[in-house]
Amino acid sequence: MNKNTKKIAWALVLGALFGLGLAMSKMLDPQVALGFFDIAGDFNPMLGLVFVGALAVSLIGYRMAIHRPKPLVEDEFHIPTNTTIDKRLIIGAAIFGIGWGLSGYCPAPLVGTVVFNWKEALIFGIPMVLGFWLGKRIIKRVWG
Repeated sequence: MNKNTKKIAWALVLGALFGLGLAMSKMLDPQVALGFFDIAGDFNPMLGLVFVGALAVSLIGYRMAIHRPKPLVEDEFHIPTNTTIDKRLIIGAAIFGIGWGLSGYCPAPLVGTVVFNWKEALIFGIPMVLGFWLGKRIIKRVWG
């Protein structure tokens, strides 16, 4: 099996595992996210619990990975080096959070939702993709 085929196979397996985790934790249901953000109403802590679990798994996985000489299907690790909290990061996070809070959909669960509720996924997915495209153009104009 060549290197590119291995990368695609690993992406498929790990993507399916991630999607299964999203489905099992009910993260494909936008009402779970909306319930987490509704602190004054019908609050649902499930999203916070999923975040804590994901953080624990990520911390352990990261610690294990950095002690390896190299990744399984790459020549080197691609670890972000930018640690600056700037205007671009804050504005992007705010726009992402507002969209997520209003719709209940985050990009990864939205992809999984296509399997269960494709009409609703399209209603939210098409504007999301257009927003990504438009955002990229705006960033190029404003920040070069």
